[in-house]
Amino acid sequence: MDEDAGDASPPPAPPPPPPAHAHAPPPAAQPPTAAAAPQRDVSASPTSSRSVTETVNGSHRFVIQGYSLAKGMGVGKHIASETFSVGGFQWAVYFYPDGKNPEDNSAYVSVFIALASEGTDVRALFELTLLDQSGKGKHKVHSHFDRSLESGPYTLKYRGSMWGYKRFFRRTALETSDFLKDDCLKINCTVGVVVSTIDYSRPHSIQVSDSDIGYHFGSLLDNQEGVDVILNVGGERFHAHKLVLAARSHVFRSQFFDDESEGEKNEVDESDELREFSIDDMEPKVFKAMLHFIYRDTLVDDNELGASSSDGSVFDSLAAKLLAAADKYDLGRLRLLCESYLCKGISVASVASTLALADRHHAMELKAVCLKFAAENLSAVIRTEGFLYLRDNCPSLQSEILKTVAGCEEQCSSGGKSQSVCAQLSDGGATSGRRVRPRI
Repeated sequence: MDEDAGDASPPPAPPPPPPAHAHAPPPAAQPPTAAAAPQRDVSASPTSSRSVTETVNGSHRFVIQGYSLAKGMGVGKHIASETFSVGGFQWAVYFYPDGKNPEDNSAYVSVFIALASEGTDVRALFELTLLDQSGKGKHKVHSHFDRSLESGPYTLKYRGSMWGYKRFFRRTALETSDFLKDDCLKINCTVGVVVSTIDYSRPHSIQVSDSDIGYHFGSLLDNQEGVDVILNVGGERFHAHKLVLAARSHVFRSQFFDDESEGEKNEVDESDELREFSIDDMEPKVFKAMLHFIYRDTLVDDNELGASSSDGSVFDSLAAKLLAAADKYDLGRLRLLCESYLCKGISVASVASTLALADRHHAMELKAVCLKFAAENLSAVIRTEGFLYLRDNCPSLQSEILKTVAGCEEQCSSGGKSQSVCAQLSDGGATSGRRVRPRI
């Protein structure tokens, strides 16, 4: 590879801007639009990336001591520098005192930079500098770093590939110049290996562990440190903290504080006797699970949530009863957690009962899932005992199921296959055996 080609051509000029309209109508004269076009929010979570192509540079000084003794070693034979590393590759400088090509008849010295390690299509820029040893600074420099290249950086295909100059310097001129001093030549070599990286702009971050507030509040409940209220649930007494309960549920806040006068609220009760409140409409195990959530912000174990009576009724599971408690005490997150858990157990046999449960306790997400599931599996659902309960006790839910079935009303009025489905609905389904109402 010999000297590089000329400079790269400049980029094409941008197209001229379109001519301005001479008589553009004023804004007030334009007809109003029916509705403003919605604007897309482009500011949410902005991210960006940038491809950066640059050179990783490194230099090496090669000193050739005893130049006169190196002459006559033969055309095509070289003196090699020690290898040096740039950009993850090994490189070496080759100096040919009798030239590299026989046709030059030893009239020139040749200098090349060689890839001395394994590599494929290594792209690089080079600079060779023969140092002026007179102190005048008139160095002979061949460089790619300060000018554009027509074909871009040079590509070295494999180990042993070289770039340089066969006619680097005429020998007769070199031997009478200031570049040769005390039979010594000094050559500086700089290699710039081209690398491309992706720069992804994101804020610096420090890893933060998960919140442990639930653990600490749970320990407060377990240790009963600072308790100031007793909740009597079905004869079982639970010690708790009024401020914690009131902070989580406005129902508890009203129960504990709304009946107190302003003076009573600010007064510190120094008596050892704790005030006791009774809760008569909840089982102790349900209240205990609700306390677990209030202090820890998590559900109890799945095995506890799925436990139910011997007949397997959805209504008797702890998850269902905890959903009712969440509704009573307005614990929105607990309600959603229970909805999510109950949603996993929806089946043809349970969907009608789960739908009634969701409707009763304002579990709207769970209700929507049940309606969709019932509509998609209507012919099987109407034959379940749970559906009989809906017909006798929740006719409005039956209507909601019908409305969820796409086009059911129109198909019923025009007859056809869907007419038989509507007839089955009015008959209560083609079920066999006695009707059993689920316990609620």
